[in-house]
Amino acid sequence: MKAMRWKTVIALALIAVFAIFAAGSASAAPKKGGVLKFVVGSKIPSYDAHVETTFGMIHPIRPFYSLLIRVNPNNPSSPTDFVCDVCEGSIPTPTEESTKYTFKIRDNIWFHDGQKLTAADVKATYDKIISPPKGVVSARKAFYTMVESVTAPDKNTLVFKLKYPSGAFVPALASPFNFIYRKADLDKHGYTWHKKNVNGTGAFRFVQHKPGAFVEGKRYAKYHHKGKPYLDGFRAISAPKMSIRLQAIRGGRASIEFRGFPPKARDDLKKALGGKLKVQESDWNCNLMITPNSKRAPFNDARVRRALTLAVDRWGGSKYLSRIAIVKTVGGIVFPKHPFAATKAELQKIAGYWPDINKSRAEAKRLLKAAGVDLSKTYIFNNRGVDQPYRVVGTWLIDQWRKVGLKFKQEVKPSPAFYDSLRKKKDWHVSIDFNCQSVINPLVDVSKFLSNDVSGSQHAQYQDRTMDKLYDQMNREADPAKQREIMRKYEKRALDTMAHQFVTLWWYKINPHRSDVKGWKIAPSHYLNQSLDQVWLDQ
Repeated sequence: MKAMRWKTVIALALIAVFAIFAAGSASAAPKKGGVLKFVVGSKIPSYDAHVETTFGMIHPIRPFYSLLIRVNPNNPSSPTDFVCDVCEGSIPTPTEESTKYTFKIRDNIWFHDGQKLTAADVKATYDKIISPPKGVVSARKAFYTMVESVTAPDKNTLVFKLKYPSGAFVPALASPFNFIYRKADLDKHGYTWHKKNVNGTGAFRFVQHKPGAFVEGKRYAKYHHKGKPYLDGFRAISAPKMSIRLQAIRGGRASIEFRGFPPKARDDLKKALGGKLKVQESDWNCNLMITPNSKRAPFNDARVRRALTLAVDRWGGSKYLSRIAIVKTVGGIVFPKHPFAATKAELQKIAGYWPDINKSRAEAKRLLKAAGVDLSKTYIFNNRGVDQPYRVVGTWLIDQWRKVGLKFKQEVKPSPAFYDSLRKKKDWHVSIDFNCQSVINPLVDVSKFLSNDVSGSQHAQYQDRTMDKLYDQMNREADPAKQREIMRKYEKRALDTMAHQFVTLWWYKINPHRSDVKGWKIAPSHYLNQSLDQVWLDQ
C-alpha cells in the first residue's frame, strides 16, 4: 500500500547503516545467579516514566516494569525489530487501511502486588500517556498525535484506532518510558502516585531505594518471560561523579555503567583491566540543546536567539569536544545517519552551521546591536550537574557566547533541582536541555520543537502554529521524499527563521564493562534494552 511504502524505504536504509554490537560470546549458555552492580551518574527525579526523560530514572527503575512492545533485546541496534512484551505473539499487522492495530494481551502476567494484568491496565496506561487530564504531565504525548482512540473490548484485547496511517506509530509504542501501570493504582491513588511508588510486572521486584546511595531489586519468580531473569537481583549505585564511577568499575565494586564514558575514560579502563574489560560502541540518538527562555528579555527577541546560535562554532567544537566528551557529530534536528537528516550542504545553509565562523559571529554581533542588548549584563545559564557531557559542553558554550560579547553565569544544579528550574520555575535566561530519544523515529523524535502546549517536553515556552502544521503534514504524508522536504522546512524554521531552540552536537556512546557481564547488547540509545531480563554473570 502507498501508506506503507515509506516504511520499507526507511527500513532498508537503516538496516544498511546500523551494526549489531554483541556482548560476550553468542555460544555461551546463560548462567543463573548473581547480583549485577552498576553505577548511575544521575539522581532520580521521580519514578514515573511517563513524566521523566532521564536515564537517571530509566536505569534503576525500568527493570521493575514491562512494556506493551519493546526493541528486540537480542537486536537492539535495529530501528525496526520489535517484539511483544505484555502482548502475545508478533507485532500485529494493521487492518482498515493501516489505521487499526489489535493486540492480544498475555493471560499469564501478574503485578508485583499479586494482581493479574489485563488489557484494561494497558489501556489506562496509554490513556495517561496519550491524553492525560489537565495538569498531568506526559513527556511524550506528542508522539501519538495520530491516535484516535484506545479501547479494551475484553480483558485480553487492546485496540488502537489511528486517524491516519503512520509509520511512526509502532516505534512510538516501543518507547522504554511506556511503563505499564495498574489501572486500580491510577484509579485509587491518582496520577501522581507512581512518582514515589513502584508496582510493575517486570523481571525484578522493588526492594528498596536509599536516596543518594542505591536502588535494589530482586528476581521476580512469576515473571512472564519463561526462564528469565537470569540474575538473582541488581543494585543500581548512585555515583554522580564520573571519577567515582570509573573507580567502581576498575576496582570491581560495579561491573558496568549503561550510559557511556568519554574516550579517555575508555582508554584508561582498558589499560588498567586488559582482558577483564569489554567495550561496546555505537552512534547515539541523543543531543544537547540550547533552550532560550522566549518569555524573558532579551531572548523574547528572535534576533537575540539567532545571535546565540550564530556564535557557536559546531564544526570546530566537534573536533575538540569529541576528544574529551561523549559528543561528536554535527547535525540538525534528525539523527545524523537517518535518511531524513540534513546533508552537510543543507546544514551549512542554516544559522549556526555556516562554514565561516568569523562571518557567523560578525552577524551575531550585528543582531545583538540591532536588538539593543545590554552587553554589560550577566545572564543566567541553567545547567545540569552531570559530568558528561553537560558541564563540559556548558562551559564551552559560555566561552563561545563570550566571543560575541554575551556574558552568562552558569548555575549547575543536581538533576532534581535542574528539572525543577527547567520545567517549573523558569528562573533562567538560557538553559541546557536535551533531545534524547530511544527508538530512532524522526517523525516523532522532532516533536520537541512543537508548541509548548502540544509537545509535552518543550521548555522554551513558545507557541508556533506554523511548526505544528508542518509537523502534522509531515506525519500524514505517505511519500518519504515529500516527508523529507517538509522536515527541512520544519528544521529551518525551528533553528534559523524563528531560532526557537538549537542543537549543539550529537552524542557518541562508549560502554566499557567487566567481561563477566553477558547478554547485554548496546543500542543507539541509553534508554533502550534496560529490562535486564536477558543479562547474566559469567561467575
